[in-house]
Amino acid sequence: MTILKAACIQTNSRPDIAENLALIEPMIREARDNGAQFIALPENVCMMTRGRENIFANARPENEHPGIPFFQRVAKETAVWILGGTLAIVVAPGKLANRCYLYSPDGKIAAHYDKIHLFDVDISAEEKYRESENFQRGERAVIADVPWGKLGLTICYDIRFPHLYRALAKAGANMITVPAAFTVPTGQMHWHVLLRGRAIETGAFVLAPAQCGMHEGGRHTYGHSLIIDPLGKILAEGDGEKPGIIMADLDLAKTGEARRMLPSLKHDRAFEGP
Repeated sequence: MTILKAACIQTNSRPDIAENLALIEPMIREARDNGAQFIALPENVCMMTRGRENIFANARPENEHPGIPFFQRVAKETAVWILGGTLAIVVAPGKLANRCYLYSPDGKIAAHYDKIHLFDVDISAEEKYRESENFQRGERAVIADVPWGKLGLTICYDIRFPHLYRALAKAGANMITVPAAFTVPTGQMHWHVLLRGRAIETGAFVLAPAQCGMHEGGRHTYGHSLIIDPLGKILAEGDGEKPGIIMADLDLAKTGEARRMLPSLKHDRAFEGP
């Protein structure tokens, strides 16, 4: 298959898992009814909250998290591939993984990826984040086989580390997903240019479903979910504040065309450090 109809679902997730899942399901079904064969959802899709106590109150071990059987069921019922955003998974005492799962149309987990680069930043004196206080970073880059080629899995802050994307592309990824919950200040400055840059550098399609709007605890996310082609062209873009669905037809042959025209993945050279 060379043509893929892909969708990104943009959400304004809340603290309650069951409430979020109830809002997500009709959006997945709407995307499928409009022809989507692959549907991607954003980071923290089942829970957007702040504070260690609140995060751990809703986190679950993998075998107990209600989001996993939910996405397995919906993937099977709709017969589509679903990237189910990210879930907070308990992996050790006092530590979570920010983990995304890929579900196949038979309802099985086809792959999972733990976020490697954790968001420890001071946006301003008032807006600070320390993801590493609650989350354990991943150690492994992940590619999954899908009917349209190979899918590279990344999450949000990973987008600032181009060597990860280059490694995925060199390993054969022709599509890369970036479920995200970008802050408004950093989104305004860098969201579009970073995602377009990663697409151009890798010659791959980039799909970035995002959180949007104001969340519990005063966190405000940027929205603007994006689907980008291998030359950096924006094929579809979401709203800055409202949940919704964006869709685009991906001609996977364009990955090969872009990489033949600009074969930079073959031109790496070893060099000494400064």
